[in-house]
Amino acid sequence: MAEGFFEDEALGKAYDHRLMRRLLGYLRPYRLVVAVALVLLFIMSGLQIAGPWIIKKVIDGPIAQHDLAGLSFWVGLYAVILIGQFAIQFANMVMTQWIGQKAMLDMRTQLFDHILTLDMRFFDKNPVGRLLTRVTGDVNALNELFASGVVTIFGDIFTLIAIVGAMVYLNAQMALVTFLVLPLLFAATWVFRRKVRGAYREVRRLVAKINAFWQERVTGIAVVQGFNREDQTFAQHQELNAELRAANLRSVFHYAVFFPVVELIGAISLALIIWFGGGKVVTGVMTFGALAAFIQYAERFYQPIRDLAEKYNILQGAMASSERVFKLLDTQPAIPLPEQPYTGAADMESAASRPTGSRAEGGVVFDHVWFAYQNEDWVLEDVSFSVAPGETVALVGATGAGKTSIANLITRLYEFQRGSITVDGIDVRAWNASALRRRVGAISQDVFLFSGRIADNIRLDSPTLNDEALLAAAERVGLGRLSGGSDHGLSRPVGERGSGLSVGEKQLVAFARALAFDPGILILDEATSSVDHETEARIQAALSVVFSGRTNIVIAHRLSTIRSADRIIVLHKGRVREVGRHDELVTQDGIYARLHRLQADTYEPDESSVSGRRVTV
Repeated sequence: MAEGFFEDEALGKAYDHRLMRRLLGYLRPYRLVVAVALVLLFIMSGLQIAGPWIIKKVIDGPIAQHDLAGLSFWVGLYAVILIGQFAIQFANMVMTQWIGQKAMLDMRTQLFDHILTLDMRFFDKNPVGRLLTRVTGDVNALNELFASGVVTIFGDIFTLIAIVGAMVYLNAQMALVTFLVLPLLFAATWVFRRKVRGAYREVRRLVAKINAFWQERVTGIAVVQGFNREDQTFAQHQELNAELRAANLRSVFHYAVFFPVVELIGAISLALIIWFGGGKVVTGVMTFGALAAFIQYAERFYQPIRDLAEKYNILQGAMASSERVFKLLDTQPAIPLPEQPYTGAADMESAASRPTGSRAEGGVVFDHVWFAYQNEDWVLEDVSFSVAPGETVALVGATGAGKTSIANLITRLYEFQRGSITVDGIDVRAWNASALRRRVGAISQDVFLFSGRIADNIRLDSPTLNDEALLAAAERVGLGRLSGGSDHGLSRPVGERGSGLSVGEKQLVAFARALAFDPGILILDEATSSVDHETEARIQAALSVVFSGRTNIVIAHRLSTIRSADRIIVLHKGRVREVGRHDELVTQDGIYARLHRLQADTYEPDESSVSGRRVTV
């Protein structure tokens, strides 16, 4: 396993005000609801302070004076306060959860929309499992911050300040006794904060790592099962799973130690209050009701501190998640956007301002193009060729010659480093990406189909394609006959990644899709290399329909499928080596001729051949 491919980013600060400012920006559209929630929390803090104060009044008043009528009044008031606390807590929880869900809806929308704009280089470097962790796990962690963190932290702070004020007002000396244990509490919180931060960082890293592992192994399950690697894959999973379990247990251990320590510190504080306050009650300096109220205040004093410690965990997770989410949002596509993108038909230039012959649609020109996926490990070197509008050109060559890279550059899935590529006389770097890809359609060997119906995979949610157009496209490529009737063919269910369909049926769906969208330029990348001869004959019949009236660039290993091409361009090690028609290239006895002899099963190896026998491909 490539360790670096699955590693997660390191965690930054426990709190970063720049990240927090960006997070709070998602609350700006809902600031009115946030303000109402804060007001309710402020009222809630006041009601929590009122409870112990009423108990003091009851003990020192009606109970001490045996006043039943007065007791009923205070009990009724206490019940009203409890009902008010319940109502406010209910309303506050609904509002904070609503705020969190709305903010997360906005963030998920922004995140997914941004991912759709990123270039293929980004997806080459980032496993799908990690991206899923960003959109799901990290966004959910931020939801906890908005729903249970940002607003309720203010409530805990309000409550803590109010309790401290009430305790000092009630008896300053008793308040000082209560605060004697605060250094112990601060020390415990500081140690807990450091320990849980490291544990949480490890948990988040391992979650992203195991998600990436699952995604890759499930996607490649055919390889895992085909080579009997189930036991080895399971062992790797168990190793990752054990690491994640250990990291979670370390986090749980810190919580299991911290909260009992806080309870112990609270018990020590309560003992000091009873010892010091009890003496004052015995000497008559303090009333018993005041001592009872003070004990309740002391108990409530530690509750928001415990809550704030829990909120720290939420804050820690939110900072880690937001750092990753914003790093993804700040990732700019490697392919720059043109300042004034050309949109094709919408751009009405004068004939004089455009190159001669560029008015016709479907022309492609490569002019001294150099391209590398990484650094200067060139895949294409100084490639130059042109495809005239309406022409069918084939690209052939050994694996790694650069054929698919040419297709990717025309649709601008990748950015080339040197030279220029024009479509209809306009540099692809000046095209609007959507307009360019509407003009250029590509069909690959590995057709990707989405779960749903065949009709859904042809339409691709386009609002302009009606059922009649889909049916006509399916019939023209013979999809209906291959799948058991035209109507059944369109409504036939498709499983994930096209499961349930044969390779030939997938190709015909791709052809129907291309025909329905009617691109001016069509690129076929090894579209018939994985099918049997009978299915290939059906596909060839469909190709004659699809090719009609457009520019076609065909990438093929089977030379028999490109005999009728207007021109054949032979690539070798990233360079154009030969150009011509089939008959011309065969007579030249060059690279194409050797490939042709190999596939025709007539090539006799030289004396250096290991077997000395005829090679069959």
